[in-house]
Amino acid sequence: MAIGRRPRLVVVNDATVARGGATGLALLQARLAAARGLEVVYFAGDRGAPAEFARHGITCLSAGGDELAKSAPLTAGTRGLYNRAARDLVRETVAATDTPHTVYHVHSFSKTLSPSIFSALRPVAHRTFVHAHDFFLACPNGGFMDYRRMKPCERVPLSLDCLGTNCDKRSYAQKLWRVARQDVLHRTMPRDAPWAGIVLLHPAMAPYMERAGYPPARLRTLRNPARALRPGRVEAERKDLFVFVGRVEAEKGVTELIGAAASAGVPLRVIGDGPLLPRLKAAHPEVDFSGWIDRDRIGEAIADARALVMPSRYPEPFGLVAAEASMSGLPVILSETALLAREVEGHGVGMTCDTRDPIAFASALRRMADLPPGDVAAMSRRGASGAAGLCTTPEEWIDGQIAMWSAAIGRTGPVPDDREA
Repeated sequence: MAIGRRPRLVVVNDATVARGGATGLALLQARLAAARGLEVVYFAGDRGAPAEFARHGITCLSAGGDELAKSAPLTAGTRGLYNRAARDLVRETVAATDTPHTVYHVHSFSKTLSPSIFSALRPVAHRTFVHAHDFFLACPNGGFMDYRRMKPCERVPLSLDCLGTNCDKRSYAQKLWRVARQDVLHRTMPRDAPWAGIVLLHPAMAPYMERAGYPPARLRTLRNPARALRPGRVEAERKDLFVFVGRVEAEKGVTELIGAAASAGVPLRVIGDGPLLPRLKAAHPEVDFSGWIDRDRIGEAIADARALVMPSRYPEPFGLVAAEASMSGLPVILSETALLAREVEGHGVGMTCDTRDPIAFASALRRMADLPPGDVAAMSRRGASGAAGLCTTPEEWIDGQIAMWSAAIGRTGPVPDDREA
């Protein structure tokens, strides 16, 4: 690969197909950076390349691996801890692409690549950013959540208290495997190494990361980009339906939401798929279960809603759907453990409550249902205006990253495009 003076971004991510937020943002980052004139190389743990890459001039390098979830247990167990092939391919990529004007940006690495990639990135740590889309950089189970007790966890990661607690969704054996992976991560990605930055989705993630030993000076906050789910404001003041959008699983609080909606006497629509869907759908015919639908159709599905409810039982680091709903004109009701909770209430675009308390949860739903139309309209308009600042625009998001990348490669201004190179 030819090496020149043109600024280069190497995106490192498990996948090329977006089945979750991290990959969607990695793909968006690659497109936006290419549009700003950077040469973009996308290193993926899976195989293949999106057709859109050719249109944007993005080079895709593939490790050709399979997701750990699709591998035999022994293979998944060993490769998930340390994938030597991925390490070697990243090392070759660095050798082929690195220049003083090259930055590296890591997104998801736990589904295919493993922590081994950081061994290959250590020589360029001062130009490597790691995006914390969740808490897996700090917490073995990724959520600072005790899934057995279904409550947030305040333990210090990898402390004796942590090691002795069975907090994993599956089993204590799975917890111990994740502890081993965390130990590998700390060895391959030492927290005191000169990494260019750990990128957080919300400033309130910082105390959790610091609890795990990450130096505050390495932490950078850049909120996720979001856009409204539909054109025009949802006139929530004229509606009465409450909606949930997301994975239908225990930690998302869907079961509690169904119970609270029944107690409050409000109609509910659940949009999404997950392991609890068949059982909940059979048990609650009064709830409108839409199943999984693509993003374009979600806009139609929320058109008759009064509010969106996000009752996650763990400290939700960002909650993209809450920001998207607010920008669409829907007031939001959040669990008080969500990191967006204070802002949502403080900026008057929604309510918060203890969603683990059935009475408090039902009361919050009833309170939103009984609000005068003028109050709901004001809440809706504030959200649709974007004044609450819950998220960034795509342009603000890439601008923020370019500023960080520029600093890492020793520039004082924006990374130049082709005409300046």
